[in-house]
Amino acid sequence: MFGRSSNLDASQAPPTEPDDVPEGLDRAAFAAGCFWGVEEFFLEIPGVVDAVSGYEGGHVDHPTYEQVCSGATGHAEAVLVTFDPTRVTFEHLLEEFWRHHDPTTLNRQGPDHGTQYRSAVFVRNEAQTTAARESLDAFQIRFKRPIVTEVTAASTFWPAEAYHQRYTQRTGRGGCHVANW
Repeated sequence: MFGRSSNLDASQAPPTEPDDVPEGLDRAAFAAGCFWGVEEFFLEIPGVVDAVSGYEGGHVDHPTYEQVCSGATGHAEAVLVTFDPTRVTFEHLLEEFWRHHDPTTLNRQGPDHGTQYRSAVFVRNEAQTTAARESLDAFQIRFKRPIVTEVTAASTFWPAEAYHQRYTQRTGRGGCHVANW
């Protein structure tokens, strides 16, 4: 049923590979539960050029929302953030990431649970890997429980269906995220 078959929905944009970065910009991908709220808080950061809801970290090409929600594809709901590194640093994006979700809950954020809601930073290069691990260690002191966030190599990012993009802006419905401090 699942595998490398094409499930491409006409409402989905093409995938983004880890090394596909527009000139003069940088990219980072974060998973912190439901992607609607994650997309929203990243879009509010000065220097963020774009934030796209989608799926990363799985083993199925062209995953659909229904497939990801089943838990069978291995993907996390994630947000691909494109940013101008002259205006905002990756380290600042990490600070916002830690602040806007609970990185101590395994496969859960608010009412959402399952591996697709895990906490993860999908790193695109060695500098991001180092920064993410150092940031995780620095932020651990703010939490009573251990941080369970994965710091893992980026893979193909599959944009979610069009109806998921800018969801909170279009519908006025909030996400499931609250600030930690």
